[in-house]
Amino acid sequence: MNRVGILGGTFDPPHQGHLIMAEYALEEMDLDEVWFMPSFIPPHKQESTTDANARLKMVELATKDHPEFRVCDVELMRKGTSYTVDTMTYLKQQYPELAFYFIIGGDMVEHLSKWNRVDELQQMVEFIGVERPGYEWSDEIPVHFIDIPSIDISSTVVRERVTSGKSVRYLIPDAVDSYIKEHHLYGNNS
Repeated sequence: MNRVGILGGTFDPPHQGHLIMAEYALEEMDLDEVWFMPSFIPPHKQESTTDANARLKMVELATKDHPEFRVCDVELMRKGTSYTVDTMTYLKQQYPELAFYFIIGGDMVEHLSKWNRVDELQQMVEFIGVERPGYEWSDEIPVHFIDIPSIDISSTVVRERVTSGKSVRYLIPDAVDSYIKEHHLYGNNS
């Protein structure tokens, strides 16, 4: 049975931290692939100000050179609030032969017990928690933890730097940086 990691997020924009999380999960958990899954509207955040198609394109650009990374647009096609349990129910129906592992950062592990229908979700996936500094978690829900290098990059920081005209080199893939500039995202007029 193939083992597939799912890395969900708004990816507004995708950054090196996302790629490092996926790479470490792939290797440490012996996954066959990692699917990047941009959310339409995550339940824990305000609606993204960046168009869903632009976020999808940036994820495609960020992952295009990695043979084990795929992009899954199921949440964008479904629209509405993106609850993980609904998405995983759909994916399990479409791909019953796959074993799914849901990759989450320490900030999300902290709130995992409050996720919508988490008891059902636990029956469909195993959780991979990426340890990040500054977050606490309980052991209410089984999570496989992996260590990654401590790299404190967030999409918010990237957007703020772009908006203020500062460099985001080394924070995001070059292709994503070019796309942001070409499409004047985040107030970038370059």
